[in-house]
Amino acid sequence: MNTHIDELISKKIEQIKTNTNVFESGKVVKVKDYILEVSGLENVAFFEKVTIWEKGMGYINQIKENTVMVAIVKQYEPIQVGDIVNATGEPFKAIFAPEAVGRITNLFGVDLLTGNSFDKTTYIDIENPIVPIMDRREVNRPMLTGIAGIDLMYPIGKGQRQLIIGDKKTGKTQIALDTIINQGIQRKDFGEDTTCIYIAVGKTKKEIRNIYNELLKRNALSYTIMIVATNEDTPPVVSLTPYVGLAIAEEYMAKKKDVLVVIDDLKAHADNYREISLTSGKTPGREAYPADIFYLHSRLLEKGCQHKNGGSITILPIVETRGGDITDYISTNIISITDGQIVLSEKEFSKGQKPAINYGVSVSRLGGAVQNEKMKALGTKIRRKLLSYLETKEVYELANMDEMTPELREKMREGKQIQEELKQMKYCPLSEREIIDKFKELGEENQ
Repeated sequence: MNTHIDELISKKIEQIKTNTNVFESGKVVKVKDYILEVSGLENVAFFEKVTIWEKGMGYINQIKENTVMVAIVKQYEPIQVGDIVNATGEPFKAIFAPEAVGRITNLFGVDLLTGNSFDKTTYIDIENPIVPIMDRREVNRPMLTGIAGIDLMYPIGKGQRQLIIGDKKTGKTQIALDTIINQGIQRKDFGEDTTCIYIAVGKTKKEIRNIYNELLKRNALSYTIMIVATNEDTPPVVSLTPYVGLAIAEEYMAKKKDVLVVIDDLKAHADNYREISLTSGKTPGREAYPADIFYLHSRLLEKGCQHKNGGSITILPIVETRGGDITDYISTNIISITDGQIVLSEKEFSKGQKPAINYGVSVSRLGGAVQNEKMKALGTKIRRKLLSYLETKEVYELANMDEMTPELREKMREGKQIQEELKQMKYCPLSEREIIDKFKELGEENQ
């Protein structure tokens, strides 16, 4: 029998014995899709779990003067005005199974491949107290992606939060998948034990199935958990899913494990939260987002850290932009929270530059702090030469090579060669040694 069912039965029996099994009841006074307005629940707490009599389950989303707003996460029958809503006196929790590694699951502990609940499950708090500053340590270990352009010039460290941002179909998810697959190589070759959590936010079932198959073909599922909320799930479920994924990551970090978390993507997450807020009657702000939209993502992403116990949580949030604009409201919010960003360009993608990284705009705020000395020295030289070439290229791209000085011709030739060497097929990770050998000559200073 499921562990959480045993716990639930024991808890209910104890409550009956101590006469603490009676909680408040209220009535539904208004129904707005997946949001209920309920009167009569005067002593409930924010985020408290409630049940709608044999019809569904939800949590307290907002507390008003005379009523409360309830967000529905499960519904069995149509809910109508007048239906009874019972408080439970406990916070809404997710259900997790350790055997979900290698499977696709959701916040209810269901194996979405079979449609059945996992056998051994437990309740977990969706939001835990943040790791205090005194329990955090310096981020100085590399989280290798296997992608030369990132590991060499814009490296990611274990415990870092590095944003992947760009337009639709520019390879954002691919960079995350390459990083997950490279953790398997690091595990095999160097014994590094990194657990990966891929969080799908509002993806289609076809997209999720394709990602699952790609990870399966490359033996990456043995250390990967897929926690998903599809586009068919209600916005409250979609909104909670990233927090569930990070709560699971915290469980692993507490066991001194390194965890890589991919959130795909936070723009869809923000849009779902906006929909919930507008339906709940919250006052809209900029671009119709509620006033607490920054807090929504900051309290999620600040869970990424290097813990003093040796474990870590590395977060790769993904944000989709339109027209290459990384200055929109949600993008700038997340850029200000994270420790750097890998910007992908549709223009570079259409030219065949894959991964389509915009090297002039991308940045890692940790840089050489997470690289070994050889990678750091080489990366500094390659980045300087590449950025100088990209800047010069805009001016001299249409110029006649014969009219350039020998120094300028050499600069253009070398920069173009670096750009060509940075092209890399998907699922073809490179080790640190391979990257150094590939770019060693290009990193040498010209005589």
